[in-house]
Amino acid sequence: MLTISRVAGHQVRRRTVRGIRAALCAALPLVLLALLTGCDDPAGAQAAPPGIQRMLDQRAAAVRNRDSGAFLASVDPRATAYGSEQRRMFANLARVPLAAWSYELVRTDAFGLPAVVGADGRRVAAEVRLRYRLTGYDTAPVTAVQYLTLTDRGGRWRISSDSDGATSGRRSARQLWDQGPVEVVRGRHSLVLGVGRGTAALRELAERTDAAVPAVGKAWAGEWAGRVVVEAPQSLERMAELLNATDPAGYRGIAAVTTGESGPAPAAPADRVVVNPEAYGELSAAGRQVVLTHEATHVATRTVTTSDTPMWLSEGFADWAAYRGGGRPAATTAPELAHAVAKGAPPSRLPADGDFRFSRSARQLARAYEGGWLACRMIADRWGERKLGAFYRAAGHGGTESAGRAMRDQLGVGPAEFTRRWRAYVAEQLG
Repeated sequence: MLTISRVAGHQVRRRTVRGIRAALCAALPLVLLALLTGCDDPAGAQAAPPGIQRMLDQRAAAVRNRDSGAFLASVDPRATAYGSEQRRMFANLARVPLAAWSYELVRTDAFGLPAVVGADGRRVAAEVRLRYRLTGYDTAPVTAVQYLTLTDRGGRWRISSDSDGATSGRRSARQLWDQGPVEVVRGRHSLVLGVGRGTAALRELAERTDAAVPAVGKAWAGEWAGRVVVEAPQSLERMAELLNATDPAGYRGIAAVTTGESGPAPAAPADRVVVNPEAYGELSAAGRQVVLTHEATHVATRTVTTSDTPMWLSEGFADWAAYRGGGRPAATTAPELAHAVAKGAPPSRLPADGDFRFSRSARQLARAYEGGWLACRMIADRWGERKLGAFYRAAGHGGTESAGRAMRDQLGVGPAEFTRRWRAYVAEQLG
């Protein structure tokens, strides 16, 4: 979901993902993913020509063994441009600490490319899942969907292209190493991967992420790895490419994006925080810290966040954790709601999930996020931080009415009474 919060005088948009599998199977591209889970078609894989999965296994082993010759042996020798891209990509991976790397063939009729047998060889369109883990950081794999054109050359399958599917909307997910040589900076709690950003910028991200992780630990008592992987592409356009987005302009004001599929570990894939160098660079030091703490909170809470978790709670909690202990007046953190209260037009209800849509105006979106932050702040103030965490964990489990039941169970009030108290709290804090 798209989110907006106000940080140090700048409006910062960012994205989190919940229930991404169904959305992606319905329509590529949504904003994410470099982290794709794919749409299963076991029958398509079973009907695949023999030898394809064996070639993919050999290609994966070549990556794990850092064997460029074996890796390039999986590339069609007649696809010279694609071969050059693959040679560069393999070299770009040199510094990336890989714990695992594998490919799984899903289907061989993936994007409308008809199977052809002719002078140029037999050809099929394949949907393939790449799975990889980073050493010391990923407890579950990242999964990325690739749409490959495979050609049989003398009884041996080779890859001729990974871009033919784009014409039918099947765009292969791009990774950071597709964009250039990856530089790696390790922090106490962070791993920062960057392309074209320079060591100093990556170290700054690592330092702020290292500060964010213990701050999240103080706000969130739930179990999580306490480690965050940050990706730092070179430009807005490159950020959008990592998110499988066709319109980079839609991310111009987005400072950071948290990717990953919500749900219980270890089924949910690993998270990534992807930073937009343009929007992030416009923020103050305090604003940058708030952004990375917010995103680290999404990483921490992801395994208990579901499609039943209200947006005001998931985004409000992340902002509450990010601003917690900062000592900023409420009116400074929530200027749009403060303005509404001053005009005698305070909110009449909690923000609905629809209020967080990117199609809303900047002012409407800001009010939604500020309202969520104040709701979580009220719970922490009136019921205590432990109850806020317990409410968050309970709210995402049990169907569409789970948030209301969680309120009654954890806070002792129903939605109507909670809303009444929240409206009074907003008036008290911002009046």
